[in-house]
Amino acid sequence: MTKQRFENKVAIITGAASGIGAATARLMASEGAKVVLADISADAARALATELGPDAMAATCDVSKEAEVAALIKAAADTHGRIDILFNNAGIGSFANTVELPPDQWEQVIAVDLHSVYYACHHAIPHMPRGSAIVNTASISGLGGDYRFAAYNAAKGAVINYTKALAVDHARDGIRVNALCPGLVETPITAGLNQMPGLPEEWHKRIPMGRGAQPEEMANVVAFLASDAASYMTGSIIVADGGTTAHTGQPEVAQFAGMPEA
Repeated sequence: MTKQRFENKVAIITGAASGIGAATARLMASEGAKVVLADISADAARALATELGPDAMAATCDVSKEAEVAALIKAAADTHGRIDILFNNAGIGSFANTVELPPDQWEQVIAVDLHSVYYACHHAIPHMPRGSAIVNTASISGLGGDYRFAAYNAAKGAVINYTKALAVDHARDGIRVNALCPGLVETPITAGLNQMPGLPEEWHKRIPMGRGAQPEEMANVVAFLASDAASYMTGSIIVADGGTTAHTGQPEVAQFAGMPEA
């Protein structure tokens, strides 16, 4: 019988109850992982753990609070004896430019999207043996600026560089650290945006592949980065955005020259 990719691996996933986190939890559990599902929504985390079976453990956790993250890591380590995979995935956004953005909203986005990554790594790394992997969810919004998305841009940009710092610091400990930069992903968070008249069409028009990603497509990338197949990858920032950042943003001039639309 072929060994499963994550057989007996202990994986902590934050933001695990929906979207990319839930898709990753399902994929890793299906390939043998013992998953620890951390989410601020206790009911949703428990429901997913029930779905995934006895090797799944639910934990309620507000990742913006260090004490709760420390308790999460301790519970996982006490239960399983080690942590093989840490997927820092929880995140929030805030629509405002710097003048419009109240300081408490700025601090909340930075706490959830950036501080939480530090808290989890700070407490988890001492429990991670050689051959372990950390994957951080960043964003293409960490590679540049978006209109009225200042806090999220700042937080995700910091996650990208923090990922590189972690990779350098812990490479000789045998711990790999990489980041995923998704573009538009069809999740419960973006479902609300899809209700805005005209926005889905405009968004898809700016993506060369013409659509948003499914969470399962991002889970496949996360699973690769966490697996032994990526054993020589650390400090890598992997963009999975349907070609969005490959495009210069210039208009398709040929359309205006009377040529048929591509």
